[in-house]
Amino acid sequence: MQVTSTIREPLVTGGKTVRDVSEDISRQVEGKPTRLWWAALGVSLVLLLFGFYCLCMLLWEGIGMWGLNKTVGWAWDITNFVWWVGIGHAGTLISAILLLFRQRWRMSINRAAEAMTIFAVICAATFPAFHMGRLWLGFYWALPWPNTFGSLWVNFNSPLLWDVFAISTYFSVSLVFWYMGLIPDFAVIRDRAVRMGHNTRAMIYNALSFGWQGGARAWMRYESVALILAGLSAPLVLSVHTIVSMDFATSLIPGWHTTIFPPYFVSGAIFSGFAMVLTLLLITRKLFRLEDYITIYHIELMNIIIIITGSIVGIAYITEFFIAWYGQVPAEQYEFINRATGPYWWAYWSMMTCNVISPQLFWFKKIRTNLVSTFVISIIVNIGMWFERFVIIVISLHRDYLPSSWSMFYPTMYDVGQYLFTFGFFFTAFLLFAKFFPVINMAEVKSIVKATSEKKH
Repeated sequence: MQVTSTIREPLVTGGKTVRDVSEDISRQVEGKPTRLWWAALGVSLVLLLFGFYCLCMLLWEGIGMWGLNKTVGWAWDITNFVWWVGIGHAGTLISAILLLFRQRWRMSINRAAEAMTIFAVICAATFPAFHMGRLWLGFYWALPWPNTFGSLWVNFNSPLLWDVFAISTYFSVSLVFWYMGLIPDFAVIRDRAVRMGHNTRAMIYNALSFGWQGGARAWMRYESVALILAGLSAPLVLSVHTIVSMDFATSLIPGWHTTIFPPYFVSGAIFSGFAMVLTLLLITRKLFRLEDYITIYHIELMNIIIIITGSIVGIAYITEFFIAWYGQVPAEQYEFINRATGPYWWAYWSMMTCNVISPQLFWFKKIRTNLVSTFVISIIVNIGMWFERFVIIVISLHRDYLPSSWSMFYPTMYDVGQYLFTFGFFFTAFLLFAKFFPVINMAEVKSIVKATSEKKH
């Protein structure tokens, strides 16, 4: 199903003018927070504080507080790392690749998706960092510099080091892309604050906008830089999760040593990322009364992408089983039988139900244009993608080549606590972003409004 840039349905509804766009999107920045916003922030802060306590205990006592053992050395932490990196994929895809393809429907949703990317990558980075144990003794060993302890360089052959380069580059480019898009909107809020006599707010947003005045030359350079950053970001969408998949694909462990992982992981990342974008946008749409800007048309197009990527993920699952049978490697065959019928069978079938069956409901237009069903399925998809990472990592490790070393993994409170910490940080950061920054790109939405009004006249 092809998604073109032709406006078959309005991207902005309600007969909005350029002035209406500034008013509607700026009001959540200028007004007082609602009770619902405070309630959501309170819940996320409780999660953040509980998770922070668990992390403090982890730093004090060591990673023995986790449920890891000598057989399952990667478990809850790396599962969550891969899951959060995947969620961060949709932001750059919506912002960069759809910009290069001139898809105008991205304009109302790209800002929130970009912010989601930044916060998700930060959450992902906490897991390998705390897996190091004593951060102050070891984190700098992953950085590529000759040190004073004897010019010892990092192992450039290790895919774990490739992760450091890929994710740090992805984060840096995404952060610049996100902030650059905010600059014209900061200037709009500054100008409104000046007219209202709010000098402190005007000073803050003037600093954030770098004194943007919106001249023709400034806009020309702004658009040129946006295209350059989009061109840099586009390959990163494919490379980041490809490199994450190589953490597993370059090993000899049954269930990991496969060439299907790079495209499989990338499609899964886009799949889970778009599901999280839908979850956040539906909440933001209702919380800030942005129904005229985040329309049913936007929701439907994102659901179509979820159908496509979910189908690719389902084909990847089938392909893994076929290759295990076709390759006739006993350890590989046992690994996939163990996934479906072993002690973690419930995780495998949860993954299949959530990731393969639930997205197919979006083939029905009534379901993919229904907000409640979209919200529920978007959450189900991300639950399924978490189980996918758990299946790949834990089930592949807990029974290796030696039956004498087989073991089970059981998470402790501190495994769960760090996961809750990232949820608390993610939603706290997103709520603060949505309150103090314009959650929709005003400059780009105004271009849609102008084009629509010119077409009518």
